[in-house]
Amino acid sequence: MFDNLKFYISLIIARGAYAGIKLFTKSSGTSFAGKTVLKFNPNFLVKCKSFIKKQIITVSGTNGKTTTSGLVSHILETDKNSVIHNLKGANMLTGVANMFALELYPFKRFDYAVIESDEAYLNRLYDYLPSDYLIVTNLFRDQLDRYGELATTASFIQKAIDKNNELKLFLNADDPLVANFGSNRSGVIYFGFEDVEYCYEVDKSNAPTEVFNCVCGNPLTYSKQFFAQQGHYSCTCGYKRPDCKYRASVKVYPDYSELKIDDNIFVTHLVGLYNAYNALASIVFALELGIDINTIQAGLNTYKSIFGRTEKRIINGHQTLIQLIKNPTGASEVLKTVDLNSNIVVAINDNFADGRDISWLWDSDFEQLRDAKRKVITSGIRANDMATRLKYAGVPQDRIEVIPSIKKAIEYAAEDSDKNIHITILPSYTALLKINKEKFK
Repeated sequence: MFDNLKFYISLIIARGAYAGIKLFTKSSGTSFAGKTVLKFNPNFLVKCKSFIKKQIITVSGTNGKTTTSGLVSHILETDKNSVIHNLKGANMLTGVANMFALELYPFKRFDYAVIESDEAYLNRLYDYLPSDYLIVTNLFRDQLDRYGELATTASFIQKAIDKNNELKLFLNADDPLVANFGSNRSGVIYFGFEDVEYCYEVDKSNAPTEVFNCVCGNPLTYSKQFFAQQGHYSCTCGYKRPDCKYRASVKVYPDYSELKIDDNIFVTHLVGLYNAYNALASIVFALELGIDINTIQAGLNTYKSIFGRTEKRIINGHQTLIQLIKNPTGASEVLKTVDLNSNIVVAINDNFADGRDISWLWDSDFEQLRDAKRKVITSGIRANDMATRLKYAGVPQDRIEVIPSIKKAIEYAAEDSDKNIHITILPSYTALLKINKEKFK
């Protein structure tokens, strides 16, 4: 009885904390209420499971978890399910608690919970809120000053999996680190691409490719390598890419992709191969739940990008595309999709949430911008560092302009009287948060 009372008091405290932070600050309030609730009631998340009628789905991985979880949630809603989801991407314990604390009501129940989880916090999340399903997108080098090397990140996820015996895994077979999570587990759903076709001209990437060794110590070899370590790999010891239950092929166009699974074709209007992987993960999950293919496509058609993840806006009459960049592999894939006829803003911060180490800029394929036809504006705390990187990438110096103020940089990019000129904004994480708070015409 006391636990129930404490839980409902937690909801009241959360709403008060949220109202206060919205009233007195410009914060988006994605974690503060959760932080307050967990201090008052450390076991708050344990009780939250009783508010979910069917299943809890978690999504983790270095890149794509916000988009993948958003797609899964939206497809479930399109199928007439009620879903609670940390839509804004706050994916540590405080962010997950924040979501539940602000969305739960005493007599309201949801069919599903779709939870995006930071890789390093998944293990702790499962201490309080075990999941029914886990989708893992990929593992790339990301914020080495915070998380260390990939083996460390993989160990976080592996520990979470090991403590949850009933967990059903959906794993990207094309990523050797992700596929390895399925070792010694039954019922794993593997998905991947058999073929990738670019239906527009894409320069060969100059980004460094990670070298991955098999568990036996020998380097993996590839018969097909799509990007980074994603592809069809094998080793002389017999280890190889696992057989996929869902084999897909994809045609990547400048502003959409066509995915073929068996005889069914799905279209996503999210750009780039990296988003095709996100779409594939969500489609496979929906198919496994038995959702009709027409409903899945309807969900893909009506999905609206979460801020900064292929987000489309109009700024001063100009069509604007905002794409988060935060590590070498993710940035390099985004850079393949940039409209070189647009005005380009690259906004880089080095705040704690971005990672203090910005050496990743030198491992990212900014050479893709060397043929940019218009303004290339660098902004943010590390605007000068970014300008130097573009100079060495071969971007003509007379096109590079440094404007540290992110708002002024975007306003400058939007000054053109010709409204047919598009804008591309490539921000790091805290730069993206700042853009989201700013008001533009």
